[in-house]
Amino acid sequence: MSNVTAHEAIPTIATVTVERDAVDLKVRFMSEAYLAGIDLSEFNFMNDSEKSDTYDRLRGLDEAQLRQEFDVAWPKLSADIKVLQNDLPLVFSLKAFTIDDVENDEIARYSVATISATTTGSGPISLQFPKSLGEVVVRQEGVENPLTQLLEAGDVSDSIMASGLGAAKSGWGTFVEYIPVGFDHIVPKGLDHILFVLGIFFLGAGARALIWQISAFTLAHTVTLALGALEIVMISGSIVEPLIAASIVFVAVENLMTTSLNKWRPVIIFGFGLLHGLGFASVLGDFGLPEGQFIPALIGFNIGVEVGQLTVVAVAAILLTLPFGRFNWYRHAVAMPASILIALVGAYWFIERVFL
Repeated sequence: MSNVTAHEAIPTIATVTVERDAVDLKVRFMSEAYLAGIDLSEFNFMNDSEKSDTYDRLRGLDEAQLRQEFDVAWPKLSADIKVLQNDLPLVFSLKAFTIDDVENDEIARYSVATISATTTGSGPISLQFPKSLGEVVVRQEGVENPLTQLLEAGDVSDSIMASGLGAAKSGWGTFVEYIPVGFDHIVPKGLDHILFVLGIFFLGAGARALIWQISAFTLAHTVTLALGALEIVMISGSIVEPLIAASIVFVAVENLMTTSLNKWRPVIIFGFGLLHGLGFASVLGDFGLPEGQFIPALIGFNIGVEVGQLTVVAVAAILLTLPFGRFNWYRHAVAMPASILIALVGAYWFIERVFL
């Protein structure tokens, strides 16, 4: 199996412009995954699919060769994409198909299908994409207060008006809107971040030690989330993602060696938190931040992340520590086996993200 299949799924992004008599849509997606028949609602990494060899072959094609493959599949894809007005489908056509210029085969790439439809009236537009494209970020362009929405695989978008959402959304409204976006990318989608937080939790050094660790982690990833969202600090995911996996291994393995919080652990966790913040920034960059409400959206997203982390800790405490933590066997029967499992998963991810 080649390095190509280690690619992590990247989100589908649909940029839509609604005018009085036309709808223009640019769909940025992993065309190689779609053409290979890989369902991105089921697989986060291409090498998890039995069709990864087909993905490898397609990923190695140049733009002209991939366009030939895409032309064959376009009738099916066009039937699966729905551009609706007043709940009735519009007829649309493919205007262009391009792919990003990514020379490194170890990096996933976007393809862009540009679609145009003629409207039949003045009613709102809604969009629906095939489940196999996974989550879709819908972004409206060309208006003051555009719709931005994250669609679960196969869902239909909210109504998209030519004039946008009307009156500009308040800072408070934007803040509230982005809290569940941050939460969702911890629970249930941020398994690597969940395992890191559980690695912190299973040290078992008491509430004070847990607070110190969570505080260090929170402060660090808040800093790099902001810097990453502002594009002040940009580090390739091919570097960040393996280091996040390594951070999981570190905290889990250290749990096997000690039950106390040494003075360096919060410092090291702070360093790892900087990496996790860059991972969050990548997610937020894919979803997009509204230009006029950047700060409220960023704060709301970060609070959603924090609530997600605290939820993980709270559930672990309720299910494990509160009923069993007082027993002498808890560390050997619960905390240590859990830490070993977390370390093994982190080690597998590290190897996968570096070598596979």
